[in-house]
This record gives sequence, C-alpha cells and structure tokens, in this order.
Amino acid sequence: MTSARETTTPATEPDDSRRVPYLLGLLFGLAGMGSSSAAVALALLADDLGVSAGIAAWVISLYVLMLAVTTALYGRISDLVGVRGPLLAGLVLMSVGALVAAVAPTFEVLLGARLVQGAGAAAVPTLGVTILSAKYTGEVRGLAFGRLAGVAAAISCLGPLIGGVVEAAYGWRAVMALPILGALVVPLLWRALPTGGSGARLDVIGAVLVAGTAAGMVLLVQSPSAGLVVAGIGAALLVVGVPAVRATVRRRPDGFLPVEVIRNAAVVRSAVAASAVPASWFAMLIALPAVLLAEGWEAWQVGLAMVPSAVVALLVPQVTGPTLNRIGPNRALAMAGLVASVALVVATLGAWWVNAPVLVVAIILVTFAFGLGQPALSAVVGDSVREDVRGVALGVSTLLFLVGGSIGSAVVGGIGGPLGMPVALLVLAVLPLLGLVVLAPTLRHAEESVSTPRR
Repeated sequence: MTSARETTTPATEPDDSRRVPYLLGLLFGLAGMGSSSAAVALALLADDLGVSAGIAAWVISLYVLMLAVTTALYGRISDLVGVRGPLLAGLVLMSVGALVAAVAPTFEVLLGARLVQGAGAAAVPTLGVTILSAKYTGEVRGLAFGRLAGVAAAISCLGPLIGGVVEAAYGWRAVMALPILGALVVPLLWRALPTGGSGARLDVIGAVLVAGTAAGMVLLVQSPSAGLVVAGIGAALLVVGVPAVRATVRRRPDGFLPVEVIRNAAVVRSAVAASAVPASWFAMLIALPAVLLAEGWEAWQVGLAMVPSAVVALLVPQVTGPTLNRIGPNRALAMAGLVASVALVVATLGAWWVNAPVLVVAIILVTFAFGLGQPALSAVVGDSVREDVRGVALGVSTLLFLVGGSIGSAVVGGIGGPLGMPVALLVLAVLPLLGLVVLAPTLRHAEESVSTPRR
C-alpha cells in the first residue's frame, strides 16, 4: 500500500498549506522581533530607567534565556495534550509580558516582564514546526517549512528598522509592546490547529531538571559577555543538572525526555550541526549594526541596510521546498552550513574593510542559510521519531538551535570588543564546518539508504 507521505504532491496541496505556514511564520517573526527590535531601543531605555548600557543589555539576554529554556517544555506538553492549549498559553504569556514591559515603572519590573514574555514566546518556534509536521507530508510539508522560516526570517531582519521607526515616533515603550500583535493572529489559526495528544501525565520533575540544565547551558554560553557571576551560575546548574537529568531518564525512560529521543543519532547530530546556522545569523544581526553604527550611521539607516536580506528571506521558500525534496533534508542542512561559513568569511572582510555593501551581501547569504537550515532540521527530526514524541524531539532540537544563536551573540560580544569584530566573525566561521563533521555519519547513512535498492 502506498503511504500518504509518498502520494502527497503539490498538485494535491491542501487549501491551508499557504495560509497556516505564513501565519505561523508571522508569529515566529514577532517572537524573534522581541530581541531584534528591542536592541535598537536599549540606549533610550537605559537613560530613562537610570541604568548603564551593559545592565540594559539584560533586557535581551533574559528574553533569549527564557526563549531557549522553555522550548522543550512546550514540545513535551503538546505531545501529551495537543497543540492548542500550549500555544494559546504561550501567546497569552508573551502578550502579557510585552504589555507589562511597555508600562514598567522600574528596570526590575521590566526584567520580570521580559522573563514572562520570553517564556511565552518559546511556544511559537517549537509548536509552529510541530503543527506543520502533523498537518502535512511529503513535498507539501517541505514547502510549508520553507514558508514558515522565510516569513520568520524576513520579519526578524526588519526588526531593527521597525524598532527604529517605532522608537522615533512613540518611544522605547512602544517597541516593547510590538509582540502583542501576535494575539491578533490566533483567531486566524485556531481552527487549523491539531487537537489531541497521548493523554499521559507530565513528568514535572523531569521538566524542571531539563529546564534548569538548559538554563545553565545558555548562561554559560552567554558568560563571555555577561561576566564571571553568570558563568558560575551556569556552571553550577550544569554540574547539578546533567547527572540529575541522566538519573531521571534512567528512572523514567518514557518521561519528560524520552530515551528514544536523546539516543536518536539523527536527531542529536542534526540539531548540533544545525546550531551553527543560527549562531551565524544572530552574530550577523548584531555585527552589522555594531559596525555601521560605529561609523556614524543612524538606526533607521541600519534598518534599511537589512531590507535586502528580508526580501531574500521571503523568496527563499521558493527554493527550500524543492531543495529538500531533491537532495533530502540532511544534505540541505549540510548546504546551509557551508553557506553560513562562507557568509561569515564575507562578513569578516566587510567588517575589516568597514564596507557596507560587503556586509549586506554577507547577511543576505546567512539569511539564505537560515531559511534553508531551519526547515531542513525540522524535516530530519520529524522523520526520525514517532508521532507521540515528535513534539519533545522538535523542542530539544529547537533548544539546541537557539543555544547556537546564543553562541553567536556571545562570541560577537565577548571577542568583538577586545579583539575586534573581524576576529569574532572569523572564529564563528569555523563552527559550521565543525557542524559538517558532526553531520557526516548522517549524510553517509542517508546516501546508503538511497543507493541500496529495496527488496
């Protein structure tokens, strides 16, 4: 009997296979804009609330921390109860956090609001790909993944421009409120969201341990730009968390972190390799504005320089779907890594020469790599696990994907200051190549699967 995955083609593409990915991409982009647009408002925010620029940067760091830490939690809950409830809860938290951040009377209240906002925004990247994995198969799914990634990347690229315009017109508080727009998308998506789950109970202890360990990993990655105290907290959480997570996995192999997920070589290798792509992307989102602002550019001018990459992000889905179907997601992931490495080398030259056109070319290349790499990772993971653990598998892979983004920002922040931006970007150019080494066994296995005839 021929499976639905084999028979689904663009000719039988469901009516909502364009609308749903575009709406999810819009949500994903608004979640990403929580950091990319807020970055341009840090100076005014710091002056208004009476803190230094370094302290104000925690508005971004804490948001990214919570975004990374809670991704696996949303994925596992969706396995148990379905997607609707967790997605709605996440968007409510994101909106409430954004609203409180917009009216925060003190910096401490603002940080608390950003923690809530990040914890809510984490629902979007994990559940977005979970929804598409459940709804579509075959070529249609590849196209859907590409559309989601393209719209998300485009909106994130436009974040500095949108944030700069909104800040100039209404102040930094209006920039903090931008993610509230995500609440308007929910009614348009509600009927398309899959319902139902396994009905099993949530392993609360396992969830807490995984979240704490993930927090330690992210804090340790961010410590080069955050200081020794943050490094100590991150290291302590890892020292305690890693053995505790191992113990709870042995005790409950089907608990919060199913053993079949963490022992799945395709999932782990692909996620580790893919993490180099957002490392490159987030590094460029920080490096390009830093170089140009240091040369006297205005924030809105920097935003305009990002527009070509946003256009490319919208066009990438036209290439992503056919590429995934023609060469397979594993090879597409390898291609994304190679392009990301080339992009960082080009960015190194652009930063060394302080050449805006070269930097724009670099961020266009890395945007293409992101638009191809994220859907490829989702396709690999979705194909490698059973349906009842797909959510947590996608959550774990998204966690590693976001940790990669933290590595990019940490290297640019930690090395770019004392050694210069070109050195930081050149160091990061090595990461995608190391990812290819990790991915190599998966590529060989995929090639053998294609070349070996079925009996």
